[in-house]
Amino acid sequence: MTSVAVLGTGHMGSAMSRALARAGHRLTLYNRTAERARLLADELGADLASSAAEAVGASEVALSMVADEAAVEALYRGPGGVIEGLGPGKVVADMSTVPPSVVQGLAADVRAAGGGILDAPVSGSVGLAEAGQLTIMVGGEADDLERVRPVFEALAKQVFHLGPLGSGAAMKLAVNTLIFGLNQAVAEGLVIAERAGIERERAYEVLAASAAGAPFVGYKRAAFLEPDATPPAFTVELAEKDLRLITAFADALGVPVPQARTNLAVLRAATDEGRAGADFSAVAVHLRGGGPAVTD
Repeated sequence: MTSVAVLGTGHMGSAMSRALARAGHRLTLYNRTAERARLLADELGADLASSAAEAVGASEVALSMVADEAAVEALYRGPGGVIEGLGPGKVVADMSTVPPSVVQGLAADVRAAGGGILDAPVSGSVGLAEAGQLTIMVGGEADDLERVRPVFEALAKQVFHLGPLGSGAAMKLAVNTLIFGLNQAVAEGLVIAERAGIERERAYEVLAASAAGAPFVGYKRAAFLEPDATPPAFTVELAEKDLRLITAFADALGVPVPQARTNLAVLRAATDEGRAGADFSAVAVHLRGGGPAVTD
């Protein structure tokens, strides 16, 4: 089995850690907020590192999963960061949703420290991550991927090698363009059915059974049907961030994305209502005219 550092133990990082532990990999955990990583380490019998450098130094493979570009930069280049812990034979894979330029910008420093680097964002829910059923989109050198493949295979039903460094990040933005379109379409279709007098749960059953019944529709069922009782898996705030990345990346490529811009505008409206911390399926609540979110 492989020794693996998991850097970032939020919802997705924690779920991936559980899948890796179940597969028998030896884990060292690091999180900027140490208490979250400590609880997970106790649960899994994993080691806990006081810095990213310490976690990387103790591991053959490091997986980073953090919120945004600034967090990636701080994790890799900050004091006690990833680059300080690298050495020959180690491979780091950034699995965050960030522009391709982020991992491309880290490559020279990672390689100068003797390490290999991949960008390997994922598609799938927290539940799929814990079950080892993600889809992983990889950019980087084939040799680096082969060294990491046993780790990825504990997390994913499919691993796609898409090309040079940055290809995985580009594909992730393309996939999320589709996801946010589906989210908006499900919300609109569901609210139309409700307003026409069809019971919400029954309407959702039909949507899930229809030609548009993608896996997303299945695993977001509880979030759409019981928004107040279902913990957020991916927040409006994070979805808005991703859509800003998507529209900026599309602009750089010269690709018109009118649907993505509409989806971004709706998420911004939901944020303005106080729903930034709600699951991004809360666009349905917004379309119902649910009013501002209640906050403590």
